[in-house]
Amino acid sequence: MKATLRRSLFPATIALLAACSDSNAPTPALSLSFATQAPVGVSARIAPSFSILNDTFTVGANTLVITKAQLVLRNIRLKQAETANCEEVEPKPAGCEEFKAGPIVLDLPLTPGASPQVTVNIPPGTYNKVEFKIHKVSDGDTAFLAANPTFANKSIHVEGTYNGTPFTFDTDMDVEQEMELTTPLVIADTTTSTNLTVRVDLSTWFKTAAGALIDPSTANNGGANNGVVTENIQHSFKAFRDHEKDGGDDDNSNH
Repeated sequence: MKATLRRSLFPATIALLAACSDSNAPTPALSLSFATQAPVGVSARIAPSFSILNDTFTVGANTLVITKAQLVLRNIRLKQAETANCEEVEPKPAGCEEFKAGPIVLDLPLTPGASPQVTVNIPPGTYNKVEFKIHKVSDGDTAFLAANPTFANKSIHVEGTYNGTPFTFDTDMDVEQEMELTTPLVIADTTTSTNLTVRVDLSTWFKTAAGALIDPSTANNGGANNGVVTENIQHSFKAFRDHEKDGGDDDNSNH
């Protein structure tokens, strides 16, 4: 298969731009959460080569500690299974439910559990994809830049230490992310509320294909490991139903 609002903005509500409905009945509430860790006791099965305590990763003699991870996102969408194309059709057809949010800064949670970031009302239907863009901030994002000047020409910012030495990692990657739900999310007329979680596996960002840790300072734009880390980031997102908001997949008994 084929990611904040700053913590001071929790919880946030973003208006859903949806097709008009013939009914005035209240629509079900959907929260969209983000996590970086599986439930306690599961992380070791997901990344067995890592010793994980919060977002501390150890491989051999090397230790990576991530203390901040931020992404700039825009155009967060939830797509119904029967909708063929949401990108080029105007106006958007029913089934292309867009969380009009962007750009926004997402502070990824660095503790267990999932943090709700967006709560919306969503029409009944069967949804099978979550989409968003990891967005490079440009001169056209005037209001956003005024509030977040350090994000000029960036889309992701990470801070931490590598073997005790502080680092910062920044990238200007500008890519669409599409996550297919293994089990489609069914919103019925009787549904009152539910939650989807996007888990971002930070344990995979700074490592080689062989599993060795990468010094994040070597992965900045122009760095020797920039391409490897950029590719890792794009493949680190997974979306699923998570009613308990613990970062685990409801449709997988082992999470």
